[in-house]
Amino acid sequence: MSTGVAVVGAAESDAIGVVPDRTALQLHAEAAANALAHAGLALTDVDALFTCGLDFMPSLMVAEYLGLRPRYSSSQSIGGSSFVAHLHEAVRAIQAGACEVALITHGETRRSNRKRGVQTRPQHFDPWLPDWQWERPYGVDAPPSAYALAARRHMHLYGTTTRHFAELAVSTRAWAVRNPRAYYRKPLTVEEILATPYFVYPFRPTDICLVTDAGGAVVLTSAVRARDLAAPVIEVLGSAVAHTHYGVSQMPDLTVSPAARSGPAAFAEAGLGPEDVDVAELYDSFTYTAMVQLEDLGFCGKGESGDFVSGGRTAPGGEFPLNTSGGGLSYTHPGMFGMFLLIEAVRQLRGEAGDRQVESPEVALVNGMGGYLSSSATAILGVAR
Repeated sequence: MSTGVAVVGAAESDAIGVVPDRTALQLHAEAAANALAHAGLALTDVDALFTCGLDFMPSLMVAEYLGLRPRYSSSQSIGGSSFVAHLHEAVRAIQAGACEVALITHGETRRSNRKRGVQTRPQHFDPWLPDWQWERPYGVDAPPSAYALAARRHMHLYGTTTRHFAELAVSTRAWAVRNPRAYYRKPLTVEEILATPYFVYPFRPTDICLVTDAGGAVVLTSAVRARDLAAPVIEVLGSAVAHTHYGVSQMPDLTVSPAARSGPAAFAEAGLGPEDVDVAELYDSFTYTAMVQLEDLGFCGKGESGDFVSGGRTAPGGEFPLNTSGGGLSYTHPGMFGMFLLIEAVRQLRGEAGDRQVESPEVALVNGMGGYLSSSATAILGVAR
């Protein structure tokens, strides 16, 4: 089954990692130009823009910078899953005839902002925000502590261990070794990780995503128009979005993410199941983030993700290719990572992943997560037949 919409271009900005000589807008623009070139299209073809993360009106800012006057525009933000959610929205807009060519862009300079003294999140006390009242006073004031809370609950209920987390980190790094654009490319071992001090228990530094600068973009159009372009047609087979809470203290179940809702809905639209997926790109802000998604998307049972990722199963040569770019743990993570999951999935399906190419994949699943395991956006992509 297909939605009748295709991803025809996907690319990063010219530079990623530590890029102190670029602004976030420049990274948006570089990525947009590269993705459009990848699609064989021009800015003049674009009539819809989706983006978030720059300011209170990011689509206005990016459109002005690119010289676009789109007839469809969206800046909705639900954290790191936003760009996969944008794909879901773009599919609906193209299906409805509201636009023809949708451009989704992302750009952040979170790494360089640290040295520039730029605050990327409010540091002052705001009594109106629920988390400032009910979570931060108890030490849950940043993603590591919130995700650690969820991970510890999973460990308590299911016997998941820090060795399981290390197994996944090692496999993800093995993919990054094959990616010339990955920030970390030095191979890891499980024993090396286990000898490292904790950052926030149960997480060691290798369990936690990078903080980088990066831009990315994808381009979508109708499958009919896509066939007239000089590019492989990667169809969107299904997509869905879900969110369950804002503050982690309000999470219905610390061991169940909203991927348990978005995943089945996307599979149902695609007419496929977990067994049909050849390569998976899952949000890995933390090792636990990827592991809970494996369970909630149906790749293994609840509480079984620790054993599932052990023994190099998700590493190059393993039976379940996962986060083949090196993921947010080793490749790049500029604050919101969902865009880069889409880019890698498209590269794998187009056979453009170089040394990390999975053999003849036909179906890829992308799942973005946002907030404190708060939002999920799932997309299932396939090579057009």
